[in-house]
Amino acid sequence: MKYPIGIQSFERIIEGGYVYVDKTELIYRLTHESSICFLSRPRRFGKSLLVSTLENYYRGRKELFRGLAMERLEKDWYVYPVFHVDFNGSDFTREGILEERLADYVSGWESGYGLSSGDDKHDLGGRFLKVLRSAHEQTGRRAVVLIDEYDKPILDVLDVDTALEDRHRNVLKGFYSVFKAADRHLQFVLLTGVTKFSQVSVFSGFNQPDDISMSMDYESLCGITQEELDRYFAEPVARMAADYRCTAEEMRQRLKLQYDGYHFSDRLTDIYNPFSLLNAFSKRRIYDYWFSSGTPTYLVRLLTHFSENMNELTGKYYRPEEFIDYKADMEQPLPMIYQSGYLTIKDYDMDFNTFLLDFPNNEVKNGFLTVLATSYLKPSEETGGWIREVVRTLRAGNPEKLCTLFTSFLAGIPYTMRRKEDEAERERYFQYTFYLIMRLVSVYTVYVEKVQSQGRVDCIVETPEYVYIFEFKLDGTASDALRQIEEKGYAREYASDSRKLYRIGAVFSSETGTIGEWKAVCSDE
Repeated sequence: MKYPIGIQSFERIIEGGYVYVDKTELIYRLTHESSICFLSRPRRFGKSLLVSTLENYYRGRKELFRGLAMERLEKDWYVYPVFHVDFNGSDFTREGILEERLADYVSGWESGYGLSSGDDKHDLGGRFLKVLRSAHEQTGRRAVVLIDEYDKPILDVLDVDTALEDRHRNVLKGFYSVFKAADRHLQFVLLTGVTKFSQVSVFSGFNQPDDISMSMDYESLCGITQEELDRYFAEPVARMAADYRCTAEEMRQRLKLQYDGYHFSDRLTDIYNPFSLLNAFSKRRIYDYWFSSGTPTYLVRLLTHFSENMNELTGKYYRPEEFIDYKADMEQPLPMIYQSGYLTIKDYDMDFNTFLLDFPNNEVKNGFLTVLATSYLKPSEETGGWIREVVRTLRAGNPEKLCTLFTSFLAGIPYTMRRKEDEAERERYFQYTFYLIMRLVSVYTVYVEKVQSQGRVDCIVETPEYVYIFEFKLDGTASDALRQIEEKGYAREYASDSRKLYRIGAVFSSETGTIGEWKAVCSDE
């Protein structure tokens, strides 16, 4: 089986014999039920392949769709004039690049329809309008416009160059405004991107496009569903199961925990990350492929403006308007975190029309928190190596070495990061530091602030051989922390568990910024 990793061309996939998850029934429905659409999906989620498939469909290339649902559904196979704008591959941090890219597109289209720019060289929108009108008149078919990653010129400079960001927004607004004037010349328009800048005027020059990003009808237009995984990839799952010395069902569960968990509507259909899944099948190893393919630098920049911590964002219910529309407010990065794929919908409350947001899967949770912890805590030692050493120590059942590792890591955090002026902020900083560290080491089952019948335990870590119950105190005593574990009965649910259990009381010193006192008690003692 050939996997189309990094291939975004529909014709290349079909002609090259690569595996293609058939989305053409949804594409047929979209093209016959919508006119001007917008689709937001995370990067590397198949948006460019969708655009390429649409381009080949509207160009009437029937031979490429042989054996797919589209061959059965489409009877006419009309050929339309197609105008494809792709903003991938350019660095828009340099002034003038956006205008150059658009001018190249428009000039090429003008040549194809026998037009010249005349005196309107800088009026890209007006020139594009003439192209669309000529295409309609010369072919007798309305035009199809496909714009891939429409927001990249803005994301590249977001929170880096405000003047260039405003300039790009105005250029795009002028270019996209042509859709309103050219309405009678248009058959279908699709804009794809990561974010929806509906509140910052990019779309204000024409009627708002139909946002299908959270439509139940098109939630699986990009990505791979569980049904599709079982239908197309049973063979590679079996091969990986043999490599990992587990059953096929166990392998499916591993893949699900690592790459599944995205939901794009209140129907909550599970969607796998296609980039990571195909890479895992190709290399026959579970790894953080999607996250490692690009660091969310603009998100880290936004989070530096943000007053809330990630543990205060995740696991909460939100109204749609709180996370769907981006409002160009540096103090409110939640919509961009969600639309970029680092949070997703996990539940829907129909009574209140609110959505629970959390990390989609282990790949995203671990990768994002690693970047966030490094940015927030600025430790002196390399985070990845420290995490691996902590995991090995947990596996070996060595709580004293664990104390040394925590102490050294916390001691490496700059004083300026941990200095807080009032007690409430010191407590908040301590809680967030603790949250990030424990989420980082969640290779094993980790419960942070787990609610039990008698109270909320700070942290429980479960490994195949050991259970660790942590109670952390700020400027208290380790004995007080251990006493709370006993009095609240945090270990009670593990009374019949055969694993060795450690109760650990740890004190975080606001003066030194590291572990002040640490006591560990084994269940066998």
